[in-house]
Amino acid sequence: MQHLRIFLITVIVFIVLQPGMLGAQHKYAYRIFGPDGRVSTFSEMSFAAQGADVILFGELHNNPIAHWLQLELSQVLFDYAGPELAMGAEMFETDDQLLIDEYFSGIIPERNFLAEAKTWGNYETDYRPLLEFARENGLIFVATNIPRRYAAKVHREGFEALEMLSTQARGYIPPLPVPYDENLPGYRAMLEMEGMPAHAGENLPRAQAIKDAAMAYNIIQNLPGHEVFLHFNGAYHSNNYEGIVWYLEEYSEVTLDIITISTVEQDDVSFLEEENRGLADFIIAVPSTMTKTY
Repeated sequence: MQHLRIFLITVIVFIVLQPGMLGAQHKYAYRIFGPDGRVSTFSEMSFAAQGADVILFGELHNNPIAHWLQLELSQVLFDYAGPELAMGAEMFETDDQLLIDEYFSGIIPERNFLAEAKTWGNYETDYRPLLEFARENGLIFVATNIPRRYAAKVHREGFEALEMLSTQARGYIPPLPVPYDENLPGYRAMLEMEGMPAHAGENLPRAQAIKDAAMAYNIIQNLPGHEVFLHFNGAYHSNNYEGIVWYLEEYSEVTLDIITISTVEQDDVSFLEEENRGLADFIIAVPSTMTKTY
C-alpha cells in the first residue's frame, strides 16, 4: 500500500509539472505590477490609493477587467473615505453635469437621464455600475470632459477658436488661455503616428490637450471638501505622468499626491513587458485574449 501511495504521488507530480498539461501553467485574468515591473497586488494598489489626493485610473475602454477593478477600488475607497470620496470620469462631458445631478437628486428618472445624456455605447456594462455606485452611496460624480464639439473645434482651428465661444459656453471649458506644452512626449508622439492625416497637423495634440486640461481643471474644482478624488479615464490621458497629471500640477495651488494606474494588454502577463514599464504607479496587465465589452 505504501508503494502504491508513492507511485500515485509521483504520477500526480509528473502530470502537474508537464508543460501543456493540467496544472502546468496558471491562467491569470490579470496581474498588477509596479512601474519597475515588480509584481504587486490589488491590496497594495488600494492601500496606496487611500493615501492619495487624486487617483487617475487609466483604462482600456473595452476591457472588462479594468472596469471591474474600478468598481472594486471605488468600494475600497468608499469604505475608507465615506462621503468624502469624489468620483468623476472622462466618459461624461461637462454639459451633462446638470443631468447627472438631477438624476442623483431624484428630479428626473433614469430613463430621462439616458435619453438626454451623451452616454457611451458601452455605458450599460462598463460605466453604469460606477455611476450607480456613486448615486446609491450619496457621492458626487463629476462629468470632467470637455464637450466633444469644442474639442473638435480645437482640432479644426486650434485653441484660438475657443475665444469665440459665448460666456455660457465658456462655463463648460477650462479658463482661457489654456496652458500647453507641445514638447510633452505624449503630444509629440501623436504627430508622429503612422497614417496621420496631413491636415491634422499640430492641432491633433491640442485637441487631446484640451480634454486633459478640462479633466484636470474639473477635478481641481471639485476636490475641496473631499478627501480623495477617483477619476476614470483612458490610459493614454495619464500614462507616463503626462496629460491630466501635467494639468493637475498646472492648475493646483498646492502639491497634490497623485496615484496613476494604467491598463495594458500582453500575450503573457507573467511579467511586465519593457515597453509597459514606467507607464504609471501601478500597471494592470491583462491577457490580450481577454473578452472585450465591444
